Amino acid sequence: MYTERREHYLKLEDARESKVLVYITGDRPGLETQIHEEVYELFVNHLDSIGVVERISLYLYTRGGATLAGWGLVNLVRQFCRQFEIIVPSKALSTGTLICLGGDRIVMTKQATLGPIDPSVITALNPQIPGGSPEARCPVSVEAIQGFMEISENHLGRWNKGAIAQMMAKLADAIHPLVLGEAFRSRTQIQMLATKLMSGHVKRRHIRKIVKFLCSESGSHDYAIHRREARDVLGLPIDKPDDELYVIIKRIYDDVADDLQLRIRYDPNSFLGDEPTRSYTFRRAIIESLNGGSDCLVSEGRLNKTQFSAPPGAPGLPGRLQQAITDARRFEGWRHENAASRPS
Repeated sequence: MYTERREHYLKLEDARESKVLVYITGDRPGLETQIHEEVYELFVNHLDSIGVVERISLYLYTRGGATLAGWGLVNLVRQFCRQFEIIVPSKALSTGTLICLGGDRIVMTKQATLGPIDPSVITALNPQIPGGSPEARCPVSVEAIQGFMEISENHLGRWNKGAIAQMMAKLADAIHPLVLGEAFRSRTQIQMLATKLMSGHVKRRHIRKIVKFLCSESGSHDYAIHRREARDVLGLPIDKPDDELYVIIKRIYDDVADDLQLRIRYDPNSFLGDEPTRSYTFRRAIIESLNGGSDCLVSEGRLNKTQFSAPPGAPGLPGRLQQAITDARRFEGWRHENAASRPS
């Protein structure tokens, strides 16, 4: 909990000679969260409490989220400090990696990973997920579209315009043309954002290589980039923590993982057990600092087991009682949980 983590934050600030700001988007299976524009004002509150300082260390754990939210957060933090660094205890993927590109330094543990920043587009016009609900849409990967086009050209020949046109028509039949346009717009945008974020502190000869690798050459959005590759191959400004600093970083992460139950898959059946109904409070994301206190994204509600008879034609035996679990959620939002009081 925050009260225990404060001592670790103080030690981290002393070790880095900085002010520490923590942003965790929980990835507990079944209760995942992402980087989102809604945290902007919360960041403002924490940064106002910190004030303008020499260095801010953003302790970041995330699997990604909204690209422009990440861009906005980097530019916001930089208004409050001359030096900006990111501390990655484990994962800073997708938009998390984009945020890291904006740091003067990136402190990575030996288990920390960055990842590709190739975006996926999700709109109401995306293809429907087979077997899913009517609202469920399949994300469209920008690089997957690019790969399809490259395969078509390589297989059919760049000058076979008729065949290429037929392949593009098939692609447009599968994916709405407006989604295709949005995908390529997003590809251009993220390349531009990554270049701008690195322009002040990464050598120019490295920037193009880094952007190209993170946007396309990694081959898969799941590709894991560890510390050595980030530093020695890509040329990112990576710092390796010494043993004492590593212990502090790891203790913070372990406390957060226990607090948000990141290592425990959320399963409504297991949560209810033999009980027909049970209230819940799930902590899902965190923004914290010594000066600004603790903000936590919380979901609250009640799970209820219900029984119903299967209608004719439904899977299972018609008329036989079947069981379902309903989620009556009464609150979901950010709560400021602790007033700031710096430990002595």
